Amino acid sequence: MRVRRVLKSIPILLVFPLPTLLLPSSVSVFLFPHSRWLPLYFSSFVHDFFFSQASLLPKVERVWSQECSSRHGRPVLTFRARKKEAHSGASSTALSGHFIQKKETPDTISTDGMANLDQKSPNVLLQSLCCRITGKSEAEVAHQFQYAVRVIGSNYAPTIERDEFLVSEKIKKELLRQRREADAALFSELHRKLQTQGVLKHRWSVLYLLLSLSEDPRKPSSRVGNYGALFAQALPRDAHSTPFYCTRPQSLALSYSDKGAGLSGSVGTSGISSLGVYTLNGPTPTPPPLLAGQASQSAAAVTQSLGSRLAWALPISSSPSAVLAPPITRPPLGPQVPTIRPVRPRRDGDAAGEVNEAALVRDILYVFQGIDGKFIKMNAQDNGYKMDSKVVLCKSLRDTSSRLSELGWLHNKVRKYTDARTLDRAFGLVGQSFCASLHQELKEYYRLLSVLHSQLQVEDEQGVNMCTESSLTLRRLLVWMYDPKVRLKTLAALVDYCQGRKGGELASAVHAYGKTGDPQMRALVQHILSLVSHPILNFLYRWIYDGELEDTYHEFFVASDPNVKTDRLWHDKYSLRKSMIPSFITMNQARKVLLIGKSINFLHQVCHDRTPPGKITAASKPADTPKDAAELLSDLEGAFQEKIDAAYFDTSKYLLDVLNRNYLLLEHLQAMRRYLLLGQGDFIRHLMDLLKPELARPATTLYQHNLTGILETAVRATNAQFDNAEILKRLDVRLLEVSPGDTGWDVFSLDYHVDGPIATVFTRECMGHYLRVFNFLWRAKRMEYTLTDIWKGQMCNAKLLKTMPELSGVLHQCHILASEMVHFIHQMQYYITFEVLECSWDELWNKVQQAQDLDHIIAAHDVFLDTIISRCLLDNSSRSLLNQLRAIFDQIIEFQNAQDSLYRSALEELTLRLQFEEKKRQREEEGEWGVTAEQEVEEKRRIQEFQDTIPKMRSQLRILTHFYQSIVQQFLVLLMTSSDESLRFLSFRLDFNEHYRGARSQGQRTEAAGVAGRHQRATSVKHLT
Repeated sequence: MRVRRVLKSIPILLVFPLPTLLLPSSVSVFLFPHSRWLPLYFSSFVHDFFFSQASLLPKVERVWSQECSSRHGRPVLTFRARKKEAHSGASSTALSGHFIQKKETPDTISTDGMANLDQKSPNVLLQSLCCRITGKSEAEVAHQFQYAVRVIGSNYAPTIERDEFLVSEKIKKELLRQRREADAALFSELHRKLQTQGVLKHRWSVLYLLLSLSEDPRKPSSRVGNYGALFAQALPRDAHSTPFYCTRPQSLALSYSDKGAGLSGSVGTSGISSLGVYTLNGPTPTPPPLLAGQASQSAAAVTQSLGSRLAWALPISSSPSAVLAPPITRPPLGPQVPTIRPVRPRRDGDAAGEVNEAALVRDILYVFQGIDGKFIKMNAQDNGYKMDSKVVLCKSLRDTSSRLSELGWLHNKVRKYTDARTLDRAFGLVGQSFCASLHQELKEYYRLLSVLHSQLQVEDEQGVNMCTESSLTLRRLLVWMYDPKVRLKTLAALVDYCQGRKGGELASAVHAYGKTGDPQMRALVQHILSLVSHPILNFLYRWIYDGELEDTYHEFFVASDPNVKTDRLWHDKYSLRKSMIPSFITMNQARKVLLIGKSINFLHQVCHDRTPPGKITAASKPADTPKDAAELLSDLEGAFQEKIDAAYFDTSKYLLDVLNRNYLLLEHLQAMRRYLLLGQGDFIRHLMDLLKPELARPATTLYQHNLTGILETAVRATNAQFDNAEILKRLDVRLLEVSPGDTGWDVFSLDYHVDGPIATVFTRECMGHYLRVFNFLWRAKRMEYTLTDIWKGQMCNAKLLKTMPELSGVLHQCHILASEMVHFIHQMQYYITFEVLECSWDELWNKVQQAQDLDHIIAAHDVFLDTIISRCLLDNSSRSLLNQLRAIFDQIIEFQNAQDSLYRSALEELTLRLQFEEKKRQREEEGEWGVTAEQEVEEKRRIQEFQDTIPKMRSQLRILTHFYQSIVQQFLVLLMTSSDESLRFLSFRLDFNEHYRGARSQGQRTEAAGVAGRHQRATSVKHLT
């Protein structure tokens, strides 16, 4: 609808790119909108638009076509040719289209010199228009006629991706290109404000409209790429493979003299030259257009180029007069008077009788084009051309005709594929390039057929017999068509192999088919591959130099997911389509290509870096033409690899510099090590001292703001205060989910907030791993802190309790168990701190320093986390070891409670005894008895009660020791059977003197002795009874 609104306000001109020509003042010609030259969607657009604009045109010729009325009954489209002066002073030929409503009564047709249009087809009308404009004969305008047919049947398919960010970046690039940096900054700010408001729902459409209005219509658009003009155009489906004057002589008012002259100027010109306006890298160069005054030179040049190869060149004529014919002058505008000359008898055979070889040659030439001949027709049941069974023919001619008919079958196979795919927009640019390459090969094939037709027609006119040296025979055709047959076989096999493929997969199929030892076949496939890979290379260069991905038909091997948010851009938005990676591009190259474009988009969208891509890496020359693509394909490990590597290193280095300079990536990584992995020792120790009273309380009584204040106090009192403020403000306190019976030690955790670009490295999964490791290390550090308190209690109370000899055994037992626990925790801390954390951190830091791209840093960081998770017994395979270790930690806490209870009761008893002795001493100083009998009895009773509790304490410690040692023994067994070598060495250090192995053996012997004693007592009782 938008296109139609814009078009309503401007006149429509179909501009033919012809040289400056003399035009009559007024020429009108008719073209049926729904003729076979126009696709339905194009004809519908022409019908709606021109009919709606008929009232705006001041001079409208109302004409009526009897043929149109009888066949279609629809309005007729008439074109008025006029001269239009360009700004440069040169003139160009333009056709303005007017849509004329059909009248109810027939009128005369205004043609200004053209008559009997009601008896001519649309093709002939278009041919006559070309002759009228150029002032040449019909034989000389074959090139212009075919180009006009291709223009009318064109199908322009713009590839536009609805990406608001991409369009805004294009607008800013255009402003920067015009040196309007202030306007670009203002536009960026206004666009940012517009994104924050929900007023407009279709911001992309508005931006795209602004971008379209800003483009200069006099310049060709580069939005689709340089290959768009070449491959986005459709070819006419009903184009004929031979010159029109050969297949439809009855429909042209062309005299024999003009026809003979035309032959000399149009030999080798294909009747279907859809790609003739482009200079492609085909096996034979396309002849130049045959303009007025250049007929003889063009004929000589064409004859020389076509004679370079036997497969595609034949003698033009046996008569030298055909080549030396004088150039054709422009005929007058009046009606032409046909020249009368005798007609040679045609050499045809009788269908019911014997057929001569000349008739077979004519039939074979039609079969070469996929057209049924008079005697040889397509047999649908056998899927091949068969000779009519009624025809009487010798075996040699029948066999030769059958062998030659195979070319028609091969031609039909290739042509059917191209016709089915040319107008299929979903086939993509790579598929259209493949079809274009097949069309180019068919064009060369048609050029040969044109020469053969010309030769046959010259023989007919001159009455040449079949016995002459230059006449066409089946044997000569068999020899001349050998190479074309081989090429068509290759194309047909390639078409079969490429069925159902598109994009990079299609390019891989073509590349794989070129791995052959036949040099001609390899050259053919390489030429096709250069055309097919051209769009892919343009996609690639657009991606690695601009970060833009315009892949409407999903042909490129880099895929984009528009639903992914910005915070997951690096991980999830862009990925590789492995099926679309061409086989001539290695997986390493494809990964680098993905990283280059992903880095550019990451810089723009996540890091908000507005540096133009051209300043990040110098853009080299892209593959503008298939020839450039062929040169790159021939040196994949040289120039192509150098381009990819240069863009990869420059872009990745710039991205890492931005992350380290602007977002302090390495400082954040070190902060994780210092705070979440307990690397800042003074800070962690002081924090534990400050948190001990709070964390000893039940978890439900804790408040996060109180703990946050304690955290800030610990930071200001230690060396942590000298860290960057950007890092310290991200450090916070986090309380885990509370379970019944939990204390503050069980739910307390440190947290580190990450956002922006650094969240790409420290993802949610990574922060979850850091939280698990912190909880494990915090619990192990608490055990060390607890055992320190236990040791301090023992040292402080050892001298005080010397006066209570009855406690010596219990205290000795406490000292031994505490020593075992201290040894165990020290060895575990050494293993965790040095063998796990420090070694893994050193490997990570070295990899980060040597990283070439962001993916290397992310991969090294993931390996670091996986290593410490597994070696700290936090993975699924070490769950049993972790359970045993937690049980050991629980025994340490229980031992601390038991020892605190023992010291508490012992100190109370010691205090009472000291008080009793102090009272006794004071009474003796006063001259009284120290104690009475009652007081002495009471004191002895209390002492006895305390002494009675000592065995309970001893048995409790013995049970605790037994449980602890049994758990440690099970833990050691699991360590010794572990597949990790470092864990097996840890088991040796934990039991370096085989203490636990001896305890295990002693326990087994004690148990065996107990069983033997019970068995002996049972035997004695049995004897007694």
